[in-house]
Amino acid sequence: MDQRAQGAWRIWIDTGGTFTDAVAVSPRGDIGRVKVLSTSALRGTVAAVEGARVRVRQEWGAVDNLVRGWAFRALGDGDGAEIQGFDAAESLIMLAREVALPVGVPIEVVSPEVAPLLAARLLTGTPAGVGLPPMEMRLATTRGTNALLTRTGARMALFVTRGFGDLLEIGTQQRPDLFALNVVKPRVLYEAAVEVDERVAADGSVLRPLSLALLEERGRGLLRAGVRVAAVALLHADRHPEHERRVAASLRGLGFTHVSCSHEVAPFIKIVPRAETAVVDAYLAPVIEGYLESIRRGLGGSGLRVLSSSGGLVDAAAFRAKDSLLSGPAGGVVGARQAARRSDVARAISFDMGGTSTDVARIEVRAGNESSGGLDYVYEHTVGDAHLVTPAVAVETVAAGGGSICGFDGVRPTVGPESAGAAPGPACYGAGGPLTLTDVNLLLGRLDPVRMPIPIDEGAAWAALQAVRGRIPGAERPEDGANDALLEGFLDIAAERMAGAIRRVSTRAGYDPREYTLVAFGGAGGQHACAVAERLGITSILVPAEAGVLSAVGLGAAGIEGDVRLQMLCPLGDASARRGLAHLIEALSSAAHSKVKGLGGGDVAEPRAIVGLRLRGQDSALEVEYSGDLKMHFLERYGAVYGHPPRKIDEIEVVWVRVIASELAAEDAGPVFAGAPPEAGSGGAIASSPRCAYFARWRMVPSLDRGSLRVGAVVDGPALIFEAHGALVLEPGWSARVDPVGALRL
Repeated sequence: MDQRAQGAWRIWIDTGGTFTDAVAVSPRGDIGRVKVLSTSALRGTVAAVEGARVRVRQEWGAVDNLVRGWAFRALGDGDGAEIQGFDAAESLIMLAREVALPVGVPIEVVSPEVAPLLAARLLTGTPAGVGLPPMEMRLATTRGTNALLTRTGARMALFVTRGFGDLLEIGTQQRPDLFALNVVKPRVLYEAAVEVDERVAADGSVLRPLSLALLEERGRGLLRAGVRVAAVALLHADRHPEHERRVAASLRGLGFTHVSCSHEVAPFIKIVPRAETAVVDAYLAPVIEGYLESIRRGLGGSGLRVLSSSGGLVDAAAFRAKDSLLSGPAGGVVGARQAARRSDVARAISFDMGGTSTDVARIEVRAGNESSGGLDYVYEHTVGDAHLVTPAVAVETVAAGGGSICGFDGVRPTVGPESAGAAPGPACYGAGGPLTLTDVNLLLGRLDPVRMPIPIDEGAAWAALQAVRGRIPGAERPEDGANDALLEGFLDIAAERMAGAIRRVSTRAGYDPREYTLVAFGGAGGQHACAVAERLGITSILVPAEAGVLSAVGLGAAGIEGDVRLQMLCPLGDASARRGLAHLIEALSSAAHSKVKGLGGGDVAEPRAIVGLRLRGQDSALEVEYSGDLKMHFLERYGAVYGHPPRKIDEIEVVWVRVIASELAAEDAGPVFAGAPPEAGSGGAIASSPRCAYFARWRMVPSLDRGSLRVGAVVDGPALIFEAHGALVLEPGWSARVDPVGALRL
C-alpha cells in the first residue's frame, strides 16, 4: 500500500554513535530535518529558575508538553527531577519539585524512548503520551556494531560437531598484524562450546546419526546459568542441514529464546566463516530485535523498514542481526551516490565523517537509475574481531570523527581511536568530556558556538586542552603559538588517518583517487574535506545540500531488497553446463524478484547475479558478476587479486550463486534540497560577516550562511560556510560554487 496515498509521514533516520539524524516529508510534502543526541537527550541552558519552574534557552523546535514525563537534570552535578509540563513558547519547564540551579548551567532532558522515536516526535510535533501519526519509517542503525565492538551482546553458547569445540578459538590461524610481537588473540563471543554427537560427510551423507540426549542435558545446564541464546554450526550443514534444524528445534523446546543456524545465515561451504557468522548473528540478535521492537511499539501500526549492510531495505520483522553491522555507513554511501548523480559526478569517493568514525567508499555512478548500480560490494567482511559471510557495501572505516579523543600517549600526540561519543561527548558539550576534534575546530575558530546544535562551553574546551598539555613534558607553560601548533597538529593527524582510509579503497585497489570527486558529508565532513583531498591530490570536492544529514536522506533513495543464495560445487564446464547455469540464475532471479514484491516493493531493477568461482583445488572463491564470458571475467579477477594470471588453468568450479533483486529507485527518490534560485546578477557580492579563525595564522575570514548562497554564487577560501547541521572549512587556495541542485562544488 502506498503510505503517501493514506496521508502518512515518510521519515528516514540514521542512528550513529553520537548523533541521530532524521529527515521527514509530511503528508503535505513539507520537508523537515532534525539532529538529536543518540542518548535521546535534548540539551539547553538555564535562563531563570523560580522554584519548580525552570526557563531554559533551547532550540529544540518542540511543541507543548513534548518533554512531559521525561527526566530533567543539570549536567555535571546530576541534580534533576521529573518534568510535569512544558510551555514551548515560553521555553518553560515545570518540574515535580524545586531545584536550585544558577543561570547559565547546561541541562538536559532525557526521553524514555529511543532516539528514532524522539526524532519522530520532534518532526511530527507530537507531545509525550500521544501516539505518533501514521508513517513509513526507514532506519539505519549502528546499534549492532556498537554492541559488537563494546562486547555488550547477549550471553550465548555455540553448539558444534563433536571434536570441534575449539574450532573458533583456533580460527584460520591468520595473524591480524603480521609484524606484531605481542599477539593478543581476540576472545570468542560465546560463553560455552557444546559438542554435538553427530557427523556428516563432505558429500552430505550421514556418517554418525544425531544424538540429542547429551545436548539436552547441557542445554538445561546453560539455561540454569542464564544463557538463553545459541548458535548452531555443524560440519557440512551446507550440504545436509537437517541435523542443525533438529538441534535448533530441541533447544527452542528447552526454552532458548533465540537460535541462529549456520545453514540459514551463511549457507555456504567452509565451516569457520559459517560458524563465525552464526555466532555473530546470535550474539547480536537480542540487541537488534529488542531495539527494533521498541521502535515498532512506539510507531503503533506504522511500517518500519531497516537498511541492511548491502544498502537494501528489509522489513523489520525479517531483519537479521548479521546484516546490521554496516547499516549506517551503507545509508551514507547510497546518499552520496544519489548526490553525485544529481550533480553529474561520474566517479566519486564518499567521505562520511560523523561524531565517532569516518566511512569512505568508492562509487562509479552509472547511467540510469538502477538502485544497486555503481557501488562496490564484498561478500565476506570483518567488523572488529568478527568475520562474516554476508553481502555488504565495500566501506572502509577509520576511528576518526568529531568526538575522537585528542591526547598524548607519552611519546606523541594522538587522535582516537577512542571516542567521547554522545555521553559525555566533547569537552565543549559541558558534560565533563575530554578534548576531541570538535574542541580542536572550536578553539581554532573554525566552528561558531552560536550555530552549534547544543549549548557550547568554550572554557571547558580550553581547560581540556591545558589538561593534555600538562601531560607533555616541558609544555606545562606553552610559549606563544604553541597551543595553535598543537591544535593544528591534531588536525594533521586526523586528516592523514582519513586519507589512509581513502587510499585503501582507491590506490590499493588499483584506482587513482585523483580521478575522483570527494563527496564530503556528515556532521564533520566539511570541516576536514579540503585537508584530506590535498593529501590525496584530489582537486574536486562535492558538498551536497543538507550534507549534515545526508545518511538519512540516502534512506529515501534506497530500495527494498531480496536475495537468493544457492551453493553449487560443480564445474563451470562446457556450453551445456553453462546453459544449465543460465537457467538456474533465471529461476533464482524470479525468486528474488518475487521476494521484493512480497515485501511491498514497487518496480524491480534488473536482478544482479554474482557467481563464486575458483580453480579446482583452491580454497577460496572469487566473486564474479554474471555477464558475458564467465571464464574471461574470472581470469581478469584472478589477476587483479593475486597480481598474476594462474600458471595452469585447470577446471573452473562454480562454488555458489547469489542473485540480488532491488526495488527500482527513482532519480528523484527522497527530497531534493535545492539552493536558493538563481537571479539576475547572481554570483556578485555575497553578504558575509568576518570571523577570526586559524589558517596557518590567525586571520579574519568571511563567515557565510549556506542558505543565503544562490545558484552560481562563488566563494574563495579561506572562508567558513555554516548550515544547520554542519560547517564547511574552505581552505586557502580552494573556491566553492553553488551548482544547480544546491550542492557546493569545490
